[in-house]
Amino acid sequence: MSVEASPYRAHVVRDRVLSAASLGVLLLFLWYADSHFSPYSIRILNVTAIFIILAVSYNLINGVTGQFSLEPNAFLALGAYTSAILTLTPAEKARTFIIEPMIWPLSDIAVSFPVSLVAAGLVTAFMAFLMAIPVFRVRGDYLAIVTLGLGEVIQVLANNLVPVTNGSLGLKGLHPYTNLWWAWGTCIFTVICIVRLVNSSYGRAMKAVREDETAAEAMGINAFWTKTLAFTLSGFFEGLAGGLLAHLITTISPSLFTFFFTFNLLIIIVVGGLGSTTGSVIAAVLFSLGGEWLRAVEEPFTIFGYTYSGVPGMRMVIFSVILILVMLFARQGLMGRNEFTWQGFFEWTRGLAAKIRRQE
Repeated sequence: MSVEASPYRAHVVRDRVLSAASLGVLLLFLWYADSHFSPYSIRILNVTAIFIILAVSYNLINGVTGQFSLEPNAFLALGAYTSAILTLTPAEKARTFIIEPMIWPLSDIAVSFPVSLVAAGLVTAFMAFLMAIPVFRVRGDYLAIVTLGLGEVIQVLANNLVPVTNGSLGLKGLHPYTNLWWAWGTCIFTVICIVRLVNSSYGRAMKAVREDETAAEAMGINAFWTKTLAFTLSGFFEGLAGGLLAHLITTISPSLFTFFFTFNLLIIIVVGGLGSTTGSVIAAVLFSLGGEWLRAVEEPFTIFGYTYSGVPGMRMVIFSVILILVMLFARQGLMGRNEFTWQGFFEWTRGLAAKIRRQE
């Protein structure tokens, strides 16, 4: 017993040490970037962190639990408006709400950014919990239609609840609280929570619901509450991302939270691999950085004597083509349902080294 357990404990200790070292390297990189990178590069890093949060939380309901939901733009809007409203001072609210004054007591409430982030997550999680009760009475395509409608309802409410959201004018002049430490700190917290959840008994129940809901219920799993848990937690982290986004761009309006956001996230989790948190992280990084690199295709340039005038929105056409190619030739995405492990990494490097030696 002790002989078999010792190598296992050694692997566990090694993996924890390597994970801690990797986290330390990331923190050192963030410290260096905060001091030496340009504001533009720092903004891209912040956007990358927010997309990672959104991707891994969206993957929890769509990939791990297997429920085709199209709600992220709704929860992102809820989190953004909650955090923005709570951080504005009463004087700023009086200046911003020029059509109708903000309703009491919101007009007199002003809290710190960390409190507003927590509130954004809790409000969104509460709304997700309430919505899960009717939403998960249906399955499959019907579920997608219902959650898509939820996003449209939130956008309509944001336009018409003028005393709360300022209507189509939106909220402007927010303080740029979101920096590398807030964005990546929340990102690391989210990834750790999701990974630990997926590897727990609750995560195994979610995977069982994904594979066969009827069989899972026959084995004693309450599929409805399992899906509700995944939906609520996904909403909580998407609410956090909304708060970070609001204080990164410093202005929000209902037109910002369209289905376009959900479409982007759907591309990310499919390309990364449905059910893989590692794949969601990798695809979110590639999407964020690739989106900036592909700005060139929307701007005029000359090649081989031919002048290309640039087409607005061409980036999304390219992303759509990539999605089609992935569905045709790599249906499992970059990672499939696999996750990164140090043991798997070492086995891959040994196999690669052996292959190189054989070729020599």
